[in-house]
Amino acid sequence: MAEKGVKLDRESFSCSVCLNLLKDPVAIPCGHSFCMDCIKSFWDEKEEKIYSCPQCRKTFKPRPVLVKNIMLAELVGQLKKTGLQAAPADHCYAGPEDVACDFCSGRKLKAIKSCLFCLASYCEKHLQPHYDVVPFMKHQLVEPSKNLQQNICSRHDEAMKMFCRTDRKCICYLCSVDDHRGHNTVSAAAERTERQRELEVSRQEIQQRIQDREKDVKLLQQEVEAINHSADTTVKDSEKIFTQLIHLIQKRSYDVKQQIRSQQETEVRRVKELQEKLEQEITELKRRDAELKQLSHTEDHTQFLHNYPSLSALSESTHSSSINIRPLTHFEDVTAAVSELRDKLQDILTDRWTDISLAVTDPDVLLPQPEPKTRDGLLRCSCEITLDPNTANTQLLLSEENRKVTFVYQHQSYSSHPDRFTGWCQVLSRESLTGRCYWEVEMGGYVSVAVAYKDISRAGSGNECKFGHNDKSWLLYWDQYSFKFYYNNIGTSILEDWNKDSYEFYYNKIRTSISGPRSSRVGVYLDHRAGILSFYSVSETRTLLHRVQTTFTQPLYAGLWICSNSGSAKFCSPV
Repeated sequence: MAEKGVKLDRESFSCSVCLNLLKDPVAIPCGHSFCMDCIKSFWDEKEEKIYSCPQCRKTFKPRPVLVKNIMLAELVGQLKKTGLQAAPADHCYAGPEDVACDFCSGRKLKAIKSCLFCLASYCEKHLQPHYDVVPFMKHQLVEPSKNLQQNICSRHDEAMKMFCRTDRKCICYLCSVDDHRGHNTVSAAAERTERQRELEVSRQEIQQRIQDREKDVKLLQQEVEAINHSADTTVKDSEKIFTQLIHLIQKRSYDVKQQIRSQQETEVRRVKELQEKLEQEITELKRRDAELKQLSHTEDHTQFLHNYPSLSALSESTHSSSINIRPLTHFEDVTAAVSELRDKLQDILTDRWTDISLAVTDPDVLLPQPEPKTRDGLLRCSCEITLDPNTANTQLLLSEENRKVTFVYQHQSYSSHPDRFTGWCQVLSRESLTGRCYWEVEMGGYVSVAVAYKDISRAGSGNECKFGHNDKSWLLYWDQYSFKFYYNNIGTSILEDWNKDSYEFYYNKIRTSISGPRSSRVGVYLDHRAGILSFYSVSETRTLLHRVQTTFTQPLYAGLWICSNSGSAKFCSPV
């Protein structure tokens, strides 16, 4: 029974300073007991010669003489022998990342609440007066915070319980009648209520976006399965057909299988990359939602308003709100092409092999993305382009790391090459262009911007080599000065009109006149898969000059045609 009594009363034998069992206990005049070293250290730290009880705050003058309480020391000794020391567990002490109790001496305990009225943090023991003492019960307690001093006005040393909507900042009452007189001011609680409503709207938007992205991820996963199934079926069918013709087309069978597998991997990787980006966005949105949720539960109005501007803004999504995937044939066209080869063995190595390759490399997995409507959208498609010296006419000088071309009278000593344009002052890019691309050209003089297939003719001065005058190239012609003449009734030519900065578009010798704002810089947007080719006039804004919708059957190359002896052009970084 005695041991049980010790268990029940052990907290009575703890020092309220160090919270451990009393060591060399002494009793001071108010009746409270402490470790001798603890009370000495507590009083030694006092600058004023007024000594108080750490527990009840009763003061003594002069400093009391400390005498060890022998009976109490013996009781504590017996308690220690039982092994039931009542010191707090280590996890109760405040670490570097914790909010410490402002009233603990020595090693501080973790605070469990902060008081917005006292602007102090309390452990469980020192918080008790806020529950027991009537005046303290009116104080507002919140979760422990290290930022209580941010609630104090640095000028007036008062709590900032007001919010100035004019200056968008928290202020104290004195500020509202001083520096912020005449401003639109409300209580921090009222401003918090309004911002809380905005926060909830943001959360609803995030949650809706999460749902949309989860649907997109599911669609993409289904698409991956469809691609794999179609590819596997096509490989099986192709191998069966090629087996019947093994003695004639064994090598082609192997090539088709390799292309299918390669393209399958490419398409699956592309879809999975998009899937991964969407999953990352979902994760980020959930993290953002959690932050907003935590912010919405913040009881401290001032802290809420401090943190709200940095958390409330919702960044624009980099993806469309949903992904629609239409029914596709994937690689089934390959099977049809191979079956046809079985009946036309003589065409395998000439005509039909091209059809097989195109069917494999263009399964059209996802719907084409819409053409960008904004400057930022175009810039996201921008690509670096350099000119290929092996294609440059000998009267063209390349410079600035093959990004600029200038007409010169002296023929350049380029080496002989079958890709070189011999009759027209034209040059093609080194890079082939597929997918979605955007680039800009700064021009001077009579210059044309073009795109062309690699197999456009190079030798001679016929239309088959001239950009825009055949079915293998598309061209936008920029003319600084355009003159139009007519003949009068006596046969004399008269200047009819003079337009500065006019444009003309050519394809397969068909000319289209274009009106648009004058600019020496032209932007070109290409979506190879969607068959879109657009030309823009670029100044402070981008204005669409001409748009082509067609089907591209080969990779394209950017081209430049310097049409006069004063012309030059340069591929520039889009700005």
